[in-house]
Amino acid sequence: MACITANHSNPSSRNYTINKSSIETIFKKASIHYGNVLDSVIQYKKFPRSSERGFKPAEDWTSGFYPGCLWQIYDQTKSKEALNKAKEVTGFLYDQRKNTRDHDIGFRMYCSYGQGFNLTGNKDYKTVLIESAKSALARFNPKVGAIMSWEPNPQRDWQYPVIVDNMMNLELLFAATKLSGDSTYYHAAVSHATKTMVNHYRKDFSCPHVVDYNSKTGKFRKMDWNNGENNVEYSAWSRGQSWGLYGFTVAYRETGDKRFLIHAENIARFILDHPNMPDDSVPYWDYRAPREQTMRDASAAAILASALLELSELSNKAGHKYFTAAEKILYNLMQPKYLADPETNNNFLLKHATGNYLRNSELDAGLIYADYYFLEALNRYSKKI
Repeated sequence: MACITANHSNPSSRNYTINKSSIETIFKKASIHYGNVLDSVIQYKKFPRSSERGFKPAEDWTSGFYPGCLWQIYDQTKSKEALNKAKEVTGFLYDQRKNTRDHDIGFRMYCSYGQGFNLTGNKDYKTVLIESAKSALARFNPKVGAIMSWEPNPQRDWQYPVIVDNMMNLELLFAATKLSGDSTYYHAAVSHATKTMVNHYRKDFSCPHVVDYNSKTGKFRKMDWNNGENNVEYSAWSRGQSWGLYGFTVAYRETGDKRFLIHAENIARFILDHPNMPDDSVPYWDYRAPREQTMRDASAAAILASALLELSELSNKAGHKYFTAAEKILYNLMQPKYLADPETNNNFLLKHATGNYLRNSELDAGLIYADYYFLEALNRYSKKI
């Protein structure tokens, strides 16, 4: 039985052993969880989002993650049944290829159709991905050099709001250039990543949730919040830090631009060396939250683990550190504290994920994107052992 053990030098360290059998068990549990809700997904053409909000339509920003979880199961098991389920549910998102109402088309379409294409080479999926990337470009303003996340909001004094989550949607654009040969998508993605790197991050390589730009000149206006601590001078919303790390790791993988690698490594250092990181490496909802606010976010941990596993292959500087850090996170997420038994947790796999703490939304429960990145990370890990 293949296994790998990470040794940590700090006094509180221990060995974290994950073997292929334990990973297979996780995917069997995932199959049961998602199978329990499959009939409802098919009947209503809606997708599980969270314990609090239940099922949401295809327009919801999270709609691509349930199909994506099914693709992750197929990637691990190569089961024909899993393949057929993934294909059927992915098809419910077809009309979203033309959705230009927000930036989230990357989440919707790359986590579903993108994963499907990567695993099957389906030519129809290729067409959908290119059409989806065209829709994403509808929100790109060359004067600003970034993709607008949400619509302008006079009440929040937002002219051209860009959120750190938007870094996750660049993978769709990079894929579209490879699939179509049109470099427009690539250049827009590089522009967005560069703009974000320059304006979204503080000197310590932490970031707030939102940055607003002047819609006419493209100049930076202000940092702001919608998630994380509402003090934008120091907030470090944990999922946002993970989004950024993941996005800049992808940007380096696709461009070879060392600036993006160095930026990703600096973000990783901020996260991994932060004094408020809990011993089990499952972050609080904000690294700078008041001490009495100790709610965890398993989604931040899952995204972080997946990003670190990829960064470990790209970085000559600290690849082993990133791998062992990811392994520790995965090991702890696989324990009963965070891993739900089938028929529980509203059929979400991970417990203790947090949507938006200060807005009292989706607190300490199951979130479909926590599951998706957990399964993606386990797939990445299993291919290394």
